[in-house]
Order: sequence, then structure tokens, then C-alpha cells
Amino acid sequence: MSRLTLFKLLFVLFLFSCSDEESQFNTDESIQVYFERFENEALIRNIQVDLSDITSDIIDIGEDNIAGQCFFQSHAPNHITIDREFWDNATTLLREMVVFHELGHCYLGRSHRDSQNAQGFCSSIMRSGLSGCVDNYTSQTRTTYIDELFEL
Repeated sequence: MSRLTLFKLLFVLFLFSCSDEESQFNTDESIQVYFERFENEALIRNIQVDLSDITSDIIDIGEDNIAGQCFFQSHAPNHITIDREFWDNATTLLREMVVFHELGHCYLGRSHRDSQNAQGFCSSIMRSGLSGCVDNYTSQTRTTYIDELFEL
């Protein structure tokens, strides 16, 4: 077993371990701004959101095409990880889309939605990436995507 595989296994086991202790994770400061944006976007849509119980960090995920992940935990806050290489190379808008996608899972309980419009653009930022649709999250389409995200 490679060291990377062993590390991933130990990390996942750590995240899902039962503990009465407070989570050792905090929200990474560079991700916090996107948590605040998410809460503000919810307020614009008259939805109260409190992300204080969700933690996050930036790590080397080490899997191809995985920019972020949401870990649901029964005895600790839900936790979001963002891939370091992705984070270091992504635009502000792309970072926002990925953090909002993961918060869609971790906070809103949303599943993937792989529908696309007639032009082949993804209908939701909650897409899995398996459908072949093309992301179109831009400053011009941002509001439409965020409206769809909060349609519960």
C-alpha cells in the first residue's frame, strides 16, 4: 500500500471517528470569505444561513479532477476540504463556485444535478462533472446559478 493511499485512509478514518471532543478543524481563513458570501447570498434570498458549525481546510486531495469534498460527520461538524493545487491556481469566481458547491452538499443537503440547457451549459453548480455539461459560472450568470442553488 502506498504512503499516499495509507494517508488518505487514515485521514478519512480520522474524520469519521467518534469523539465527544470538539472538532480539531477550523475554517481556513482564505475559505472564510466564501462562507460569508454564501451567507450573504442566502440573506438576499431571505434565507437564514449559519455556517459556524462547518469547518474547512485546504489540503492536497491527490485525486484527479477533485477540487473539493464534503464530509458528513455524526459527532463533529461537517467538514469541507479544498484541493491545494486547485486553490492556488483558481480564479476568485471558480473558488466561489467550488466552495458554494460543497456548501450545497454540506449545508443545504443538495445532491448532484447534472441537467444542462440547450447550449450544453450546466444548469446547476451542483453538477457532478460526469454529464459532459460545460460550466458557465461567470459574473454575468452568477446570480442565476446562485438562485438555482438556493431553490430548496
